[in-house]
Amino acid sequence: MKSKALKISIWVLATLTVVTYFYWIFPVWGIPFNSQRHGNPPLTPPWALECWLWEDDVNTSDYVDELLAGYKENDIPVRTIILDSPWSLRYNDFEIDTSLYKKPDQWFKKLQDSNYRVVLWMTSMVNSFSKDANIKDSKDWYQRAMDNGFLVKSRHPNKWWKGEGGFIDYTNDKAMDWWRGLQQNVFDLGIDGWKLDGTATLFWNQLGPLPIFYKRSSKGIMTTRTYMDHYYRDEYAHGLSQNPEFVTLSRSIDRGFHPEGFSPIDASPVNWVGDQKHEWVTDEMIMESGGENVDIALDGIQGFESAIESVLKSADLGYNIVGSDVAGFSGKTIPARLYMRWTQFSTFCGLFMNGGHGERRLWKRTEEELQVIRKFSWLHTELVPYMYHYVVTAHNGGKRLQTPLKKGKYHYMFGDDFLVAPIYMDSKTRTVTLPKGQWRYFFDDHKLIDGEVEIKRDFPMDEYPVYIKEGAIVPMDIKRSYTGLGNGDSEGYTTILVYPKGENSFVYHHTDTAGESTISYEVTAGTLRLSVEGTKFAHLLRIHFSKIPKSVSLDGKLLEKEVFWNYDVQHHKLLVRNDGGYGNGVYEIKY
Repeated sequence: MKSKALKISIWVLATLTVVTYFYWIFPVWGIPFNSQRHGNPPLTPPWALECWLWEDDVNTSDYVDELLAGYKENDIPVRTIILDSPWSLRYNDFEIDTSLYKKPDQWFKKLQDSNYRVVLWMTSMVNSFSKDANIKDSKDWYQRAMDNGFLVKSRHPNKWWKGEGGFIDYTNDKAMDWWRGLQQNVFDLGIDGWKLDGTATLFWNQLGPLPIFYKRSSKGIMTTRTYMDHYYRDEYAHGLSQNPEFVTLSRSIDRGFHPEGFSPIDASPVNWVGDQKHEWVTDEMIMESGGENVDIALDGIQGFESAIESVLKSADLGYNIVGSDVAGFSGKTIPARLYMRWTQFSTFCGLFMNGGHGERRLWKRTEEELQVIRKFSWLHTELVPYMYHYVVTAHNGGKRLQTPLKKGKYHYMFGDDFLVAPIYMDSKTRTVTLPKGQWRYFFDDHKLIDGEVEIKRDFPMDEYPVYIKEGAIVPMDIKRSYTGLGNGDSEGYTTILVYPKGENSFVYHHTDTAGESTISYEVTAGTLRLSVEGTKFAHLLRIHFSKIPKSVSLDGKLLEKEVFWNYDVQHHKLLVRNDGGYGNGVYEIKY
C-alpha cells in the first residue's frame, strides 16, 4: 500500500509540476494570459493595401532608386518601400547610416514627393554588438542604457540574429523618453511605418535546460506575452501620435510558435507570416527533413505551401490584412513559376509584399514573369476599394477579408464574392471545390456554373483559380488595361463590377476616407433597378448582361447609347459612365 501511495504521490507531483510549468513558467502559448488580449483590427489606411516592395541583398539608397525607377519604367505599381536592416549605424539607435543612405533629408523627401510610403525595419533591442551594422562594437552605449535603467534587467546581453543586446523597458517612463527621442530622428523624416521584427519572442531567461519566460522590468516580473503586447501596441500607438496614417507591419502567426498570435489583433494594421524559402514545399521535402517544417532561421524548409497555411491560419484567428514575402524571403534563386504563382496568391491577400533575397528587378528576369507579375500587381491595386470595405467591417466587429473554407484544400473566400483556390504545387492543374451558389470563372466569366461541384482543370500562367459569385458587387480602381477590366480612360472613376442576381447591396467606403455610398440593385422581370446612394462619385458601371439592353435610364431620364452607355458584345458587359453629376442615382435598365 505504501508503495502504491508513493507512486500516486510522485505522479501527482509530476503532473502538478508540468501543469505549473506550462501555465505559469511557460506562458509563451498565451495560457492563461490570452483570453481577453485581442480586439478588433484597426483601420488600416488604404495606401497600405497597395503594393509593397523591398529587397535584402543590397541595402543602399542608390539601389532603392534603381528598383523604383525600373518598376516605374516597366509600369509595375509600387506604393510602399521597406528599408530593411541594416539602415542604422547600430541596432537600434535610429541614426541613418549615411554611407548606405545618402543625404537622408533630401532622399526621404524625394520619395514622399513621388508619392511613395516608407517603412523602416526595427526591433526592441539595444545592441552591445551588431554583426552587420556600421558600428559593430557598441558595448559602452549598451552599458549606459543598462545603467540608466532603460533596459530590462539581464546579467548578460541576449543573443539574437543581429548580434547581442538588451530589451528596451516599455514600463519605464525615462526609458521611453530616451527611446522616443532616438526615434524622433526618423519620424522627422516623415516615415510611414515600422516593420516590427520578432525579437520580443526572445524575452526569456534560462534555468538549466529549461526556458523561463519571464524577465524583470522596472514594474516587476513580466511575461514574454506581456512584453510582446507592449512592443506591438506601444510602437503602433506612438507611431499614430506622429502620423495618423502610420502602420506597423508585424507577425500574425508562424508555425506552432505563439498560436495565440504574435501581435495583438487590435494593434495589427498589417501582418506577415514569417520567412520562407524560394521553394515549393512537397511531401518528399518534408519526409527528407524528418517531418520538420520550421522557419528558415531555424534551418528548416518553410516554403510556399507553409506561407499559404500560415496566412489562412492567421485569417482564421481573426487577423485581417495578412500576406507573405512574394516568392519567399531567402534562398539562392527564385524559380520563375514559383514567383508568378506566389504573386497571384498575394494578389488575393490583404498584403501584397514583393521582397526578400533574390532578383526583384523583374526586367532582368523572364519576359513571362514581367508580364504576369505586372498584370497581377495591377489587379491587386485595382481591388483596393473592395478590400477597404472589409477593413471597415472588420474594425467594426464584422466580416474579415479572408475566410478559410472547410471544403477544398487551402480554399478561402476573399470578401464575400471571390472563391480562391491557391496553386500550391508546381503544376498548372488544380481541383477547385465550388461552394453552394452560382459562380463564374473570374478570368473568363461567360459561363455560369452551379456550385457544390468539383472542377479539375488547367490554369495557364497568366490566370489563377479564382471564381466570382453570381450576384456580386465589386468596386475597383482601374487605371490600366492589363487585367481587361478597363483601360487608361477608366482613371478618375470607380469601376463597379456587377453580376446581377435577385438583389444585393454593397457599402462602398471611399478610399479617400471622406465618404461612403451604398450600391444596391434589384432584378425583376425584364428590369434591373440599380441605385447609387450617399456620397456622390464618378463611376463606371460594368454590368454582366447576356444580351444588349433595350434602354438605360438615370433618375427617370433615358441615357443616349454610345454617349453615356454602350454594350461590349465580346465580354457581355453593359458599360455606363457617370462623371458624378447625378441626382438620386437610380438607374433602370430594360432588357
